[in-house]
Amino acid sequence: MKTKQHSASQLLEINHFLQQLLFAAVIILCLFSIISPPIALLFGVILVNIFGNPFVEFNSRAITFLLQFSVVGLGFGMKAASAVSVGKEGFTLTVFSIFSTLILGFLLGKWLKTDKKTSHLISCGTAICGGSAIAALSPVIKSDENQTSIALGVIFILNSVALFVFPFIGHQLDLSQKDFGLWCAIAIHDTSSVVGAANKYGAEALQIATTVKLARALWIIPISLLTAVIFKNKSQTAGTKKIPYFIGLFILAMLLNSYVPNVSVFAPQIVDIAKIGFTITLFLIGTTLNIKTLKSVGVKPLLQGILLWIFIAGLSLTAILYLG
Repeated sequence: MKTKQHSASQLLEINHFLQQLLFAAVIILCLFSIISPPIALLFGVILVNIFGNPFVEFNSRAITFLLQFSVVGLGFGMKAASAVSVGKEGFTLTVFSIFSTLILGFLLGKWLKTDKKTSHLISCGTAICGGSAIAALSPVIKSDENQTSIALGVIFILNSVALFVFPFIGHQLDLSQKDFGLWCAIAIHDTSSVVGAANKYGAEALQIATTVKLARALWIIPISLLTAVIFKNKSQTAGTKKIPYFIGLFILAMLLNSYVPNVSVFAPQIVDIAKIGFTITLFLIGTTLNIKTLKSVGVKPLLQGILLWIFIAGLSLTAILYLG
């Protein structure tokens, strides 16, 4: 009996070591830019479903830290004047797309009979900035772990698809760098996938997409307050602890790159490191998409997320092509 237990224990140890080895191998590939962000995400999905994740307890914190670190790093590759210009241009489309998506999300939730809190989280994640918006709004509406997980699952699944689909559509429609960057920022949920898709398309698309997306993320603040009123939660500050304050550091990095001459000497290296950080982030996000997560999402929330995504992607693309 003891021999069998010992053998089983050894097998578990070997399996755990193999998991760690494979994860380390993919991260090394990311560090040396041998694989692209979409492939890194795909590796994450494959590894977690075949071998499991040896670092489950650290995954969420690592994703949050790397995402914020990488966003700040990208600030060293941008100029304040061009960022202001891009921000002004995308402002009207941002406001219209956010509120139209929230309204449609509410109506779809009613029609599909999706759980009210889950429906709201999916709508806000689609309208603003994916997982960051859901993390900020979950304590405001006092959603339980299942409601939050389902909303995050929907967003992460669609983010993964966007990383492959958007660059393909952009090339098929022969979108300019500017138009593609703006479209990414409006229609892809999470900052990590926005950066991954835009970076694949080109340097100008990356700058535009990052600037517009981070400006869009600031809408978490008013939407959190509006959500507190709708859900009658007077403790509005519950959700403010997760508002993305790192955006301020991104702006500081951009100002340093714009007005401090010596910064330009090392700024390109920081940007390169930030891009690697995003690639690793997408790999780690891929490792959250196991079969259990996919099954837990359910048909109705996923359908709501897909319909909302098609709406915002179609609306923003039409506006960019014909009204821009």
